[in-house]
Amino acid sequence: MPGCPGEPLGDRSNAARPALQVGSRGSLEPGRYVWHPWPTGGPMPKTGERLTWTAAGSGERLEYATLEVPLDHTDPDGERISLALSRLRAGDPARRRGVLIGVTGGPGGDGGLGTGMPSRLAGTPLAEVYDLIGFDPRGTGASTPLRIEVTPTTVPFDSRPPDSVFEAMAADMRERELGCLRAGGDTRPHINTRNTARDLESIRVALGEEKLNFLGYAYGSYVGAVYGTMFPEHLDRSVLDSCVHPRWTWRQQFLAQARAVRENVDRWAEWTARRDNHFALGTTAALAVAAVEGVAAALEGRLGAAVRTSFDGIVGGLATDRSAWERLGLLVGALQAATAEGDDERTAALLAEHATGGWGARASEQWRQSVLEAVTLETEWPADLETYYADMRVCRERYPYGHGVLRAAPWVGAFRTFQSPEPPTVLARDGYPTGLVVQADGDPMDHREGGEALAELLGHHLITVEDSGDHEVYVLSGSNPRLEAYVERYLVDGVLPPARVSVPGARQAPPVPEDA
Repeated sequence: MPGCPGEPLGDRSNAARPALQVGSRGSLEPGRYVWHPWPTGGPMPKTGERLTWTAAGSGERLEYATLEVPLDHTDPDGERISLALSRLRAGDPARRRGVLIGVTGGPGGDGGLGTGMPSRLAGTPLAEVYDLIGFDPRGTGASTPLRIEVTPTTVPFDSRPPDSVFEAMAADMRERELGCLRAGGDTRPHINTRNTARDLESIRVALGEEKLNFLGYAYGSYVGAVYGTMFPEHLDRSVLDSCVHPRWTWRQQFLAQARAVRENVDRWAEWTARRDNHFALGTTAALAVAAVEGVAAALEGRLGAAVRTSFDGIVGGLATDRSAWERLGLLVGALQAATAEGDDERTAALLAEHATGGWGARASEQWRQSVLEAVTLETEWPADLETYYADMRVCRERYPYGHGVLRAAPWVGAFRTFQSPEPPTVLARDGYPTGLVVQADGDPMDHREGGEALAELLGHHLITVEDSGDHEVYVLSGSNPRLEAYVERYLVDGVLPPARVSVPGARQAPPVPEDA
């Protein structure tokens, strides 16, 4: 998921879109839109469709099926696309309480577990009482794909690019959008959240279930909230984990990622400063960050921007993982020494040893981008490139870690070749039960403000995972018994935790003693 500030994910009329309002130049505070209601729901799925399930293999419990749905749900007799589904039947049929569908990844479901979701939940108490359902959202995985013409880039990724390459970066993104148009054509406007919610409703009908139970992670949290708004009578229990902000556009969501990574770096710096006897990076957070910046400058001066970019990525990745904080502190100290001594071989070895991955192109980029670039056009993007350039300068100075400036750079939305056929959904909870929101306070992908705002808006109970940089927390980020107890008691037994409760993160900072 790409983005520093943006706009809220609400609902508005296509006939009269409000002017874009971003924070003042040099600011990373989100702007606001005025939203207007839009009809919910839409044409109902055909009730006669049923699924044919096939076992994955001899002796396997996991089953697969395919469901055809309209590409355009307003034209149910028009072009059809297929959805790939999976199912793991409830382990205790006597206690079965329906189906639970899980959605991860995105925007759009790309990079998520898709049909692999039931297998990830197979060892939990949920698997005893629910038929666990997974699916590849429209355009992804084994469902009908949304294709893209992959266009070459002329500017390599630089976490702190000079102004001189801004226009070339924008031109690369323009070509990317045109490549999406050439390959995705008329399909792209129909790859959006509201249609994914309608697909969920089609799945419910095909399963013959009165209601769905839902577990949504990251973009899946937004899908679940939209489904509940559009089809409240058919949503039972829901858990939304690592949440998209309900009032931000995708640009704001991207921009908040840069802030979140920097907040994790600042927390690491505070922790390190209290242990200066061990790290020798300074007795204040400012001094620890200055040590990081000194290494970044030395790397660029000796080995070039690409090596410094790799270091910025390592800093962002390790600062997010509390269990890696000691590792990061020792790395910064070792790089200080290696660069001061001019030992380029040692410097390269240290960076290779600590590389976190994820800072280059992916082998599956063709499929990931095609859906990402469609779904994120649900909301407005500035057409004025100077808006992006101003925010890029802010990110370059204050938020260079992780993917840094890419979070503020022009996106395909600046050159959009289609308008969404309908506005985003004004989220509400009117007619379905109180659910749970799970949010790590240091989530680098979906800023903690999103979970807090979504819980407040929907009246859901909020579990804050404290001092944690985890993203997609329940089960997917490792064992966290206290969190698991709250989530499972709710989904299995219907017992909600207190309205606001906190649990510690699963991955804690190493037990390095503070200075006396």
